Amino acid sequence: MEKIVNELVEWLQLQTKMANANGLTVGVSGGLDSAVVAFLIKRAFPERSLGVVMPLKSNPKDIDHAQQVIAESGIEGITVDLTESHRVMYNNIKESLENRNEWNGEKNQLADANLRARLRMGTLYTIATNYRYLVVGTDNASEWYTGYFTKYGDGGVDILPIVDFTKEEVREMAAFLGVPQAVINKKPSADLWEGQTDEEEMGTTYSNIDGFLKGEPIPEEDQVVIEKMHKQTEHKRNIPKQYKRTLP
Repeated sequence: MEKIVNELVEWLQLQTKMANANGLTVGVSGGLDSAVVAFLIKRAFPERSLGVVMPLKSNPKDIDHAQQVIAESGIEGITVDLTESHRVMYNNIKESLENRNEWNGEKNQLADANLRARLRMGTLYTIATNYRYLVVGTDNASEWYTGYFTKYGDGGVDILPIVDFTKEEVREMAAFLGVPQAVINKKPSADLWEGQTDEEEMGTTYSNIDGFLKGEPIPEEDQVVIEKMHKQTEHKRNIPKQYKRTLP
């Protein structure tokens, strides 16, 4: 694990140099993946790394965990509360659609959650521009394969250091790095709505996704779920489709 971490730190330093950037920033949610990335970028740039906590309809316990990660990793931290920004923006959008009698209430929960992720992305890039930092993503291999991230939300980043590692491998890395046990042991959640957990929403477990990615046998019903998610989210992993004209 020490070799892997050292290679990741060197990779982060190289990507930053190649981009002619000054350092790195990450959104710290209080979850496992963002905690690992915070610890990694602190190692890569001890004086030029920043963890951003962005409360927005968040579970108070997650914010506590995020602050704990900031403190124990030693990374510089900043908090930007997006609650009011989200309220105004979402209500304005909703009102405009209601005026057209075209508001789809059935999509309310998902639209609300995705806007939160995209507001956080915009916040990170605004801060990154201020410092000339790169925005570091937190998706692991399991999330990337299944497309369990918001397009142009938490998927809107410059670099992805842990995208080749399964959830369990990220957990092992977290233990090596010294991530707080409370963060390592908590149920994974994207904090999309109250009581939301990743595994309940996906309909399978990270253990099964990890096994699938490693070629291990898993229950057939879980394989069907994983393959369906991968197919339906292919567009998230690709650049936008581009029209190529055929006429001169």
